[in-house]
Formats: sequence, structure tokens, C-alpha cells
Amino acid sequence: MPVRCSVDLSTVIFLRSELASVKISLITPAGKRSRDGNRTTAIRWAKILRDLGHQVNVATDYDGARADMMIALHAWRTAAASHRFHELYPDRPLIVTLTGTDINEFIHSHPETTLKSMEIADRLVCLHDLARDAVPKRFHRKLRVIHQSCLPLAAPRKPAKRHFEVCVIGHMRTVKDPLRAAYAVRHVPPESRLRVTQLGKAHTDAWAKKARAEEARNPRFRWLGDVPFGQVRREFVKTHVMVISSLAEGGANVVSEAMVAGVPVIASNIPGNLGLLGADYPGVFPARDTKALRDMLLRAEIDPKFLSDLTRRCKARAKLFRPEQERSAWRRLIKEITA
Repeated sequence: MPVRCSVDLSTVIFLRSELASVKISLITPAGKRSRDGNRTTAIRWAKILRDLGHQVNVATDYDGARADMMIALHAWRTAAASHRFHELYPDRPLIVTLTGTDINEFIHSHPETTLKSMEIADRLVCLHDLARDAVPKRFHRKLRVIHQSCLPLAAPRKPAKRHFEVCVIGHMRTVKDPLRAAYAVRHVPPESRLRVTQLGKAHTDAWAKKARAEEARNPRFRWLGDVPFGQVRREFVKTHVMVISSLAEGGANVVSEAMVAGVPVIASNIPGNLGLLGADYPGVFPARDTKALRDMLLRAEIDPKFLSDLTRRCKARAKLFRPEQERSAWRRLIKEITA
């Protein structure tokens, strides 16, 4: 009497050939019109995976459609999709990406859901080198670092001459501590040429009011609001430094973009920033410390050797964030998980 196999033929073919086109369901919590980092990452990953020969469907939820693999971008926010895919296809690969809010917030505030997603995942992807320290040891064997990539600037950098330009790029919400650079330039010496330009939408009306109020009282600060990516690139051409003052990060792509563009970074000394910039990077200040940030910005303005050192270090790290590096990392991971 013939024995009936519980694994369907498509699964057998999928598992036997690493070269076969894999149908991937890529889930992100950010909608189609969103400019949030999660959406940007999902679109870039989809392109990489398609270039590798795979079929990719990007969605904000999982409807149960047939797929050979799922990549869930956010352990907590996409938990329902991850769990449903795992229930329908327990023998098919599930990759869960750990975002900043996962490893800095939800792993503590919503441990049951977040840790469950990490448990059912075959692999966990993180975006910076120090994320491992925030992940329970039992998951370390699953953890893989994939640095987010970006393209170099199309035009050579020409930092502004009238002002010493400081850019802050990112949506305005509490975890980003977005106005810290603006506060830092309030009381600099009159002869200083420091000026802060903020790009990014306000997540709430309260943040929009704070930004407008800061503009009204602080002549060294301007807020441009939500802008296209091309305008961010143009800002990189003329700025002298970029500040990222976040209280927590999972590996902000804007840091990678700045380094690849040749823009020196001044950052809060949190793991999410140091994991990209390097543990010994000198251009860091204690989070929320306005005076320390002000002192560092003034030093960058008046000390060419310091600014040159930051620039050199950022350019040296930029090789980690080349598109071919990210593409190779995904090729290795897909090969590994389907072997």
C-alpha cells in the first residue's frame, strides 16, 4: 500500500534547488504611501530579492496566499501575519526583522507577542552590529546582520559657505528627540555660523507646533517638513554634518545614507548608532545632553582636524553599506535558509 507524503511537490522542488525562484511574502506595517523607514526598507529589499530572481509580494498584512517564504519586517507589528503564515506552512522559512522598537521597546512592553514571533522565526535579521546585545541569548544562533545600503551622491559635495550647515533628517516623534540640535544652537556665540535644517514630517500636531514655535524663536533653525527623497540628497550635498539625536534606534538608514554620501555624522551614543558608526567613533554625545551636542557642533565648526577625522571615519565605514554588500547578504541568507 503506498505511503502518502504530507509535503506537497512545490515544497520539495523549493527545498531541493537554491537556484529556483522563491515566492516571497514580504510584510511591512507601513502602507504604500508611507515614507517611513519600514516602507523604504521593504521596497529596497523587494527590489534586491527580485533582482536575485525571486517573486515578491509586498503587503501590510498576510491574507493566507500561497508563498514559499515570509519576511516580516517588525516582530511585534507584523506578529499576526507571521503567526498565520507559520500555522499554514510550518515547514516553510520565516524570517523576522527586528526593528528598533522591537529590540528597544516591545521586547519589554509586549514580551509575549514579540518573543513568540522570534521563537517561530527560522532566522532573525537585525540592522546593526550591536543589536545582539539586546536579544536574548537563546536567539543568537538565528540572528543575522544585514546592513541597509544606499547609493552614493550623483553630484560632488559642495558644503555651503555662508552657514555651517547642520541637517537633521527623520520624522518628528519622541523617540527621535528631533529638536535637540535646534536647542543646541540657541545660545551659541554670535560669530558662529551654525544653522540647523530639519527635514521630516511631524507625527503629531503637537510636534508640528513645537517645530513652528522653535522656528519663531530660533533664527538658526528652520523646519522644511515632509520632503521627497531627492531633496534629502540635495541637502547632503551642501550640509557640513548630520545630527541624529535619537533615544533609541534599530539601525537608522539615514546614518548609512550620510556615510555613503561622505557626510560626517554627530550622533547620540546609543547602541543603534554606535552599531553603524563603530564602537570607537568619536562624534557622539550623551542622549538628551544639549550642552554636549552644542560643544560638539561648535568643535566641528572651528576645528578642521576634528571634522576631517569624522569624515574619514564615516567614509571608511561606508563600504559596509554598498548595495552589493546588502545584495550578497540576502543571497547568502536565502541560500542558507533553503538548504
